[in-house]
Amino acid sequence: MANLEKENRLILVTNDDGVDAKGIKYLTEIALNFGDVVVIAPDKGKSGMSHSVSLNEPIYIDKIKDTKGLEIYACSGTPADSVKIALHKILKRKPDLILSGINHGSNASVSAIYSGTVAAAREGSMNGITSIAFSLLSHAPDADFSAAAKYAHIIIEKVLENGIAKQTCLNVNIPNVPENDLKGIKMCRQTLGKWIEEFDYRVNPHNKDYYWLTGKFSNFEPSAEDTDEWALNNNYVAIVPIEVDLTSYSALKDLQKWDFKF
Repeated sequence: MANLEKENRLILVTNDDGVDAKGIKYLTEIALNFGDVVVIAPDKGKSGMSHSVSLNEPIYIDKIKDTKGLEIYACSGTPADSVKIALHKILKRKPDLILSGINHGSNASVSAIYSGTVAAAREGSMNGITSIAFSLLSHAPDADFSAAAKYAHIIIEKVLENGIAKQTCLNVNIPNVPENDLKGIKMCRQTLGKWIEEFDYRVNPHNKDYYWLTGKFSNFEPSAEDTDEWALNNNYVAIVPIEVDLTSYSALKDLQKWDFKF
């Protein structure tokens, strides 16, 4: 792929914030610098869907735009659905690159597990396609993506030059600070931490109880300088390589020592 010319390169762009989100529009413009682009993304926000797929309802696809070098489709399904249907039904051939994002909000640490944006990139890597997920640490619908766009361009260029290991995608998170305040890029591991969930109890006008999920992130290793959360807190763009293989090899060695008697 490193030697593939722009005019021969096909790029799939998706996200979990929806096809009309500001972040995916920036990512689409960046992608057009590297090849022909097909955008297939949820027709509305599908954040927090992780790798869920639509098994009990149909998936609808609506073409929004079709011009030379750029097609845009809205998908009624999830981010993973969008990639799956792109690969099996929409694209004329396997894409050379999948880009997901730019997400509105962080997908660092364990948020990568819940993220539809990251799951879309992981779906690509499962299919042997070089894939990258991008996120900006701002939930604002009108966030400033200019610095994120610059770094996304740099990272895409480097990935096309060097490639990524098979069955691996990149989870890229970008601090929400002015470009001049960014210190560069760090290759990191995922921070150990968890979300401390809270449920805001309310009663609707029909006297029916309901809850809103809220909470805050708890960092278990705030001083670990090789983690994505540390990098982001210190104004570095954080890149974490993520594997499809979920096997705990350290635990597997211990389990293989168990003596089962039948």
